[in-house]
Amino acid sequence: MFRTVLFKIALATHFILWSPILLIGLINKKLCGWLVFRCAYGVLIVARIFAGIKYRVIFPQTEENGIPMIPNENHRLDGKVIIAAKHMSILEIAVISKVVRNTFFILKRELLWIPIYGWAFWRMGMIGVNRAAGRTNLSKLSHQVEKEILNGRILVIFPEGTRAKPGQHVQLKGGLLFLARQLKLPILPIGTDAGLYWPKHGRVTPGTATVTFEPILPSKASLDEISEAINRHSA
Repeated sequence: MFRTVLFKIALATHFILWSPILLIGLINKKLCGWLVFRCAYGVLIVARIFAGIKYRVIFPQTEENGIPMIPNENHRLDGKVIIAAKHMSILEIAVISKVVRNTFFILKRELLWIPIYGWAFWRMGMIGVNRAAGRTNLSKLSHQVEKEILNGRILVIFPEGTRAKPGQHVQLKGGLLFLARQLKLPILPIGTDAGLYWPKHGRVTPGTATVTFEPILPSKASLDEISEAINRHSA
């Protein structure tokens, strides 16, 4: 329990110290995004030092028997995708942001109301959604996402809509499929077991969390197929 308390104090201190820096970043969208992601990378350092939580990233096989695999309909020549990830902690957010550059996230709009951090999320182009609006919000959301993608950014969605506990398979929201098919973007599933070490509630546990990039799925994939891919290597 002492480790958990120490980690939470260290994490809170980290966020407090970054607050005035993010205020400065509000003057420019690009600068703001750069600072927010540097703050996220700092979370990985705090987790390693104070909680003993490290991480590793696993990518799908790109060649078979030493021979590159033939590109298929799942891949676009420009590399654009929608990342659909398992959400268990802040760790996978930071790791995805570090591995995949120029990302932006869809998040619940209440997070944009958080002083300083919420303002920074909004300034850097994060998109807040009103969950209560349901499908009536999807058309507007699609236009916002398309604008960011045309600017070369990569969308990250947590399609379960909440942090999951180890062993918990939450039903995916249909908004992911709407965006993928509307924008004709393949889907890159990402799984994680970070919840084993950094749970939603309770004690943190030292260890090496894994963030697994799964093979890309076509935009016409079903929710069941996407869910199976996300959970394949998740806790």
